[in-house]
Amino acid sequence: MSDAARIAEEARRADIRTRWWLTAPALFILFIAAVGPLFVVLLFSLMVKGDYGDVKYWQFSTDGWFSVFFERDIFDDTVGLAQAHMEILWRSVKLSLITTLLTLLVGFPTAYYISIQPPKKRDLLVFMITIPFWTNILIRTFAMQEVIRNEGVINTLLIWAGFIERPIQIMYTDWAIFFGMVYVYLPLMVLPLYASMEKIDFRLVEAGYDLYAGRFQVLRRVIIPLVKPGIVAGSILVFIPSLGAYVTPRVLGGGKNLMLGNLIDLQFGQGKNWPLGAALSITLLVIVTVALLVYVRNASRQGGGHGH
Repeated sequence: MSDAARIAEEARRADIRTRWWLTAPALFILFIAAVGPLFVVLLFSLMVKGDYGDVKYWQFSTDGWFSVFFERDIFDDTVGLAQAHMEILWRSVKLSLITTLLTLLVGFPTAYYISIQPPKKRDLLVFMITIPFWTNILIRTFAMQEVIRNEGVINTLLIWAGFIERPIQIMYTDWAIFFGMVYVYLPLMVLPLYASMEKIDFRLVEAGYDLYAGRFQVLRRVIIPLVKPGIVAGSILVFIPSLGAYVTPRVLGGGKNLMLGNLIDLQFGQGKNWPLGAALSITLLVIVTVALLVYVRNASRQGGGHGH
């Protein structure tokens, strides 16, 4: 190696060391603020439940994790699946998937309509989409409550139109939670879709029509592949907060139709079973991590495809 190359290599290594030293304080703070609490929760999930809440420190047990998926019969001590937990887990995943699908079905044409408008009108419409973020989620949830309650807007209109004679019970059902989450998380789907759609070269769409493709074919073969990153990003942004939703199920579900977030709160509060609550929290984190890994893998494939 020549002297010039050796000097350049030493300078590069010195620069890397300097960068690491400069970023070390930020990395340390990030570790303490993010990884530290997660480590504490993981430790709590492996400890013995306290008599009045809390945990018995440094007394380790796997009962918390066992109780996530299994339960013992109080009479014959047989082990079976924790039906209540499985039902809540399934309800959480089901409602989150349905919420993601419906926000996609509503958000896709909304984003497409915004993307084909003139620039000034487009900016105004995007601004209107962001307005709900100015309001606290609790207030928005109470607003939805006024729409779906027995004397709310939906039942009043249906009775006035003669479709029903008495109000339909929507509040405190899975449907109420579903409607509330769609309303709350719809902007999180529209904005990523719009960000992808505004980059579309609509000459490709015109070329599709020139080649005698129908509207559905153009949508399936041209538009959807071009906006696929936005679809994936929007789906992740809706699915993850929906899975851990707490306020909307609590207000619209009335505490009867629990989701994972409500179950975790119940264990740390009234249930006084901190190890189980911590284990459920880690379980929720694992599900969210898997969803993010699917997104990252898909995004890397998209990047690789564009690179070729």
